[in-house]
Amino acid sequence: MGIYEAVGQEALIGIFSHLFFIAITFYALQAFMVEKIFKKNKVFQIQLIYLLFSIVIGTGVSNFFLQISGWSGQLQYLF
Repeated sequence: MGIYEAVGQEALIGIFSHLFFIAITFYALQAFMVEKIFKKNKVFQIQLIYLLFSIVIGTGVSNFFLQISGWSGQLQYLF
């Protein structure tokens, strides 16, 4: 496998990982009742907050798992 294929595969895994964890986070955040914090009839703003929180949390979790995966692959160089 060439270097370009490896880089492409890493990019694809990273994109899917981020999208997966953003979707999972969005689903999990639906359990919170943040509607009580916001003013009435602000549906778009509430949905926007859900989306932004999902992106922030999901990306952080995805980065964590991608880094752990990368580091565990490098452990072979320790021995």
